[in-house]
Amino acid sequence: MPQLVLVHPQIPPNTGNIARTCAATETELHLVGPLGFEISDRTLKRAGLDYWPNVKLTLHPDLEHFLNEHKQRGGRLLGYSVRGQHIYTEYSYHTDDWLLFGSETQGLPLKLLQDCDATLTIPISKKHVRSLNLSVSAAVGLFEARRQLGV
Repeated sequence: MPQLVLVHPQIPPNTGNIARTCAATETELHLVGPLGFEISDRTLKRAGLDYWPNVKLTLHPDLEHFLNEHKQRGGRLLGYSVRGQHIYTEYSYHTDDWLLFGSETQGLPLKLLQDCDATLTIPISKKHVRSLNLSVSAAVGLFEARRQLGV
């Protein structure tokens, strides 16, 4: 099944909410450092409630370590960005995809976006809204992939 990757997340409650979504869907979660919080942060745990033991979590100290693991395991890197080239609902997902989401303040690093197999966007109707909340975007992307894959 697709895996969810947060690159340099900054806000503990967003990561906690995403962890809860991953626990509910049995989706592997990768956190790529540096993180903007301590993994033991109270707000992180509170947002994920008691679901953390049910999350298959992999911590990567940096992007290089994450990319090495991806290279060993294979699959496509799909980067979500407000400037993505494909609308997320019009893209065909595979079971071994890695769904990448960047930090709340910076998005995905440009070099990583360039290395992605595809970049996806979640359309926003109102132009004055820059982006969706990270936990909302991750859930929207993950559930579309799951819907297409029939899980």
